[in-house]
Amino acid sequence: MPKRVDVRERRTLIADALMRVAAAQGLEAVSVRHVAAAAGVSVGMVQHYFRTRDEMMVFALDVVRDRNQARVTAALSALGPDPQPRAMLRTLLVTVLPLDEQSRADGLVALAFLAYTAVRPAGVKSDDTAQMLGFIASLLPDPDAAVGVLALMEGLGMYVLGGQYTAEQALKALDAQLDLLF
Repeated sequence: MPKRVDVRERRTLIADALMRVAAAQGLEAVSVRHVAAAAGVSVGMVQHYFRTRDEMMVFALDVVRDRNQARVTAALSALGPDPQPRAMLRTLLVTVLPLDEQSRADGLVALAFLAYTAVRPAGVKSDDTAQMLGFIASLLPDPDAAVGVLALMEGLGMYVLGGQYTAEQALKALDAQLDLLF
């Protein structure tokens, strides 16, 4: 009897290898051959699970998105049954910002994917931004400020990833802006 293989698990193993290659060398280094080597599998196995490089990239982006969502959900749940809006917003933003090793690695990959999707918009569609804006707006005294808060988070993330700000500087700037909003 043939061995049963968890297809999602295998595809995720390959996506994890893609993310390691992308984080270490940039998306331009992502190839079926490099990803297969990083995953410790054959090129044929990668091609079995992904027909094209773009299909592999889109799946890896979904993995990043799912992991980020799981981190946010866990962090918000840890606040307890009735958290204040400011605490919820700060927790959300701090969880998304690249302030530790794992979120920094994910942030670098997400940044690379942002550049990737900018030139291939047909293959990657997501309503993540609209959902994030809606959630942020629901927490703010002035819902129109949600776009600015999202821009603040993205900008701080870029500066932390680029080395212009430390995690401490980003948190100080975030808290100063939240103080103004609340």
